[in-house]
Amino acid sequence: MSSSLQYLIDEAGEKTAVIVPIADYTRFMEDMEDLAAIAERRKEPCINHQDFVDELKRDGLLHDNLA
Repeated sequence: MSSSLQYLIDEAGEKTAVIVPIADYTRFMEDMEDLAAIAERRKEPCINHQDFVDELKRDGLLHDNLA
């Protein structure tokens, strides 16, 4: 995260909001989308890596020289 954060404060001097550079905001939103996708798929069955590679090869989607 960038060090150029800016804060909005109320009359009591309490921070009420933060202004972040757009690049930081964009990265943050991408991370949030990734986490949401992971959360949605967390109950899906898992497959170990080697079985996945073998399946790709069997389906002709991966060749031995690429694995």
